[in-house]
Amino acid sequence: MTMPESWIARARGVLSGEYVPVEPRRAATVVLLREHPDGPEAYLLRRHAGMQFAAGMYAFPGGAVDPRDADHEVAWAGPAPEVWAGRFGTGPAEARAIVAAAVRETFEESGVLLAGPDTDSVVSDTTGDDWEADRAALVDRTLGLTEFLDRRGLVLRSDLLGAWSRWITPEFEDRRYDTWFFVATLPEGQLTRDVSGEADRVTWARPVDVLARHKAGELGMLPPTIETLRNLSAYATPADAQAAAADRPLAPTMAEPRFEGDRLIIEWPGIPDPFGTA
Repeated sequence: MTMPESWIARARGVLSGEYVPVEPRRAATVVLLREHPDGPEAYLLRRHAGMQFAAGMYAFPGGAVDPRDADHEVAWAGPAPEVWAGRFGTGPAEARAIVAAAVRETFEESGVLLAGPDTDSVVSDTTGDDWEADRAALVDRTLGLTEFLDRRGLVLRSDLLGAWSRWITPEFEDRRYDTWFFVATLPEGQLTRDVSGEADRVTWARPVDVLARHKAGELGMLPPTIETLRNLSAYATPADAQAAAADRPLAPTMAEPRFEGDRLIIEWPGIPDPFGTA
């Protein structure tokens, strides 16, 4: 992998203490899983080549937390923000915003909505022009999640999410995110659709198959995506993966730079092959 000159300069600054890293924005990413006879499939999208972050890479639906995601009036079912706060190591308002962002971004980028008319059900169909209009309004921020759910008489189902991991963009990058990864099972009756303005291709595939295609050079992925797919390869069903999420450690993972002469080396603690080449 060829390192950008800007990375090399900033990495030297990070190690010398002369560079002050950009504060990472909080973000949420959701790995949608669905049943398949040969093992669960994950939903991935390929980010447009013109995107400023992770251009051309395959990734899961997700994005930065919006200030309105912390709205305490959002209709909520499942573990309370205080429970999520204990899991995340944050305050309740931050936890509420992270979970709400996960639900909102999943709908924006896949058309899948983790919400229902009550605490025990999930919306079964999110297709149609009215749903698409709401999705577009959420994307351009003319509509907030609270208003969207309230208008449709829905409650956010936080119990449909399983917290999986936490990744922080390295300190030498100029666009940084502090991202919580979640897993969720595709609700019965709902269909994904290519609705994101940030992607030019989407696919459902088994984690092992995606990893094989990446190793063969057919598609690009960043280390958080690669490692998440590796983790998920161990589970026979989406339900197994979601059950395992309850015991997953959420200590943040962040790459660390070092130099061998003039060569920049990026190491990911605890991950021996972060770029999936072995």
